[in-house]
Amino acid sequence: MAVGGDGRSKGAGGLLAERLHHLFAHMHPPGAPYTNAFVADEISCGTAEYGGVKVTEQYLSMLRNGRRTNPSPELLRALAKFFGVPVGYLLGDLSQPQAARVEEEVRFLAAMRDQRVRAIALRSVGLPPEVQDSLTTIISQFRRQMNLPADPPEQGGDRRGERPDTDR
Repeated sequence: MAVGGDGRSKGAGGLLAERLHHLFAHMHPPGAPYTNAFVADEISCGTAEYGGVKVTEQYLSMLRNGRRTNPSPELLRALAKFFGVPVGYLLGDLSQPQAARVEEEVRFLAAMRDQRVRAIALRSVGLPPEVQDSLTTIISQFRRQMNLPADPPEQGGDRRGERPDTDR
């Protein structure tokens, strides 16, 4: 996914749609990604947690498809709070390095949903740095032997690289 601080290359709506797709695909509990209906219900449930914002499943779908491009700042704040990212990420106000860091954190959290990945990471805690470096080298060698890219691909929890359905 392309990152950028100003969103000019894709237009503000395209950048917002892309980032919402990224969040829906990666920021969810184990199992299946959130649906538009679930997120709309959670945000609109009437609690003060999301600032009293009301949003419909259909409007979220239009934002994710780029058919609506100018949501209220209150809705963007609610969505950012729901997904646990800075609101500047959705606004396109972050610099490229800041946006890349947010996306890296999102990919990390998504990877940590995999129990086996989490077990490998946790088992390395407390090992000396040189041993952790050796483990990284061994994993890189396995990835090369299996003709996998050096870094894991950007994808959701299903590991098949399928793009999430935007009409959910």
